[in-house]
Amino acid sequence: MSLEYELNELCNKNRAGSHATQANRRAMLKMFALQLSQIGYDIKKMSKNDLKGRHVNKLLQKWRADDVAIGTIKNRMVALRWWAEKIGNSGAVKDNKTYNIENRVYVTNENKSVSLAELDLSQIDQNIAQSLRLQNVFGLRREESMKFQPIYALAGQTIDNAKYILIKGSWAKGGRPRTIPISNESQRQELRSAYARAVENGGSLIPKNKSYVSHMSFFEKVTSALGVGQTHGLRHGYAQTRYFELIGFPCPAVGGVRELTEEEKRKDSAIRLQISEELGHSRINITSIYLGSWSKKE
Repeated sequence: MSLEYELNELCNKNRAGSHATQANRRAMLKMFALQLSQIGYDIKKMSKNDLKGRHVNKLLQKWRADDVAIGTIKNRMVALRWWAEKIGNSGAVKDNKTYNIENRVYVTNENKSVSLAELDLSQIDQNIAQSLRLQNVFGLRREESMKFQPIYALAGQTIDNAKYILIKGSWAKGGRPRTIPISNESQRQELRSAYARAVENGGSLIPKNKSYVSHMSFFEKVTSALGVGQTHGLRHGYAQTRYFELIGFPCPAVGGVRELTEEEKRKDSAIRLQISEELGHSRINITSIYLGSWSKKE
C-alpha cells in the first residue's frame, strides 16, 4: 500500500469536522504525499506511521522555495499536525514559532460586510434565503447555515426564552462546536422561520430530495447570481453589529474614529475575543479582518 492510500484511509477512519473541513484535509494530505515523492521519498514504501520531523522540514523548505503564502503554510501545518496526532506522534510537528513561521497580521479597515437589506430574497429558493438570514443574524458560516437544525441548536430551550444556540461540531469548520448568544428579537424571528422550514425538510435547511453536496452546488449558483459570492460578508456584518451592540460605538471598519481610553482598550480586547469565539475562531487578532484596527494608520 502506498502512503497516499494509507492517508486516505486515515481520513476515512477519522471524520471529525464539517464536510468542507474533511475534504480540505484529505486534499492536503494527498498533496503532501505527492510533494514528498517529488522531494525524493519513496511513497510506495512509506507508511503513514513513518512521518518524522525531517519530512516536515523538507516540506517547509519546498513551500518556502515555492513562495507559498504564510496563511497557506499555516493551514498546511494544521493538516500535518492532524496527521501526526492520529498516528500517535504529535511531537513530529512542532509549533509554528519553532519553524519561524511568522504571524499573519490581520489588519484592514476596509468594510467587507454585506447587507441583506440590499438583496431581494423573495425570488430565490427559500431554504437558501433562510440560510442567508441565519448567517446575517448569527454570523454562521455557509455550511453551518445549511446544516442548521433548530431542534439541536435550541438544546431543549423554547425560542421565546432561549439564551443561546448550539452549533454542532459536524456543521463547523475544524469540527469545533460552539455557542452563540441570543441577544435580540431578530434572531428569535429567524429561529421561528428556520424551525418551520426545517420541519418541512426533515430537520435541517437542506431539502429532503437533495444531498449536502448537491445543495451546496445550487447554493453557490444562487448566491453568485445575487452577487454575494461565498456570503462571508454576512459574517462581517454580524461581527460589526455585535461590536456596536457590546461596546456602544462603531468599529474602525465601518468608519469608527476614536482615541480609546485605557478602560475602552480593555473592553475592546475582551469584546473582540468574544466575537472571535462567536464566529468560531480562537484568536483575537483575526477580528481585525471583520472589525478593523484602532491602531491602523491610514
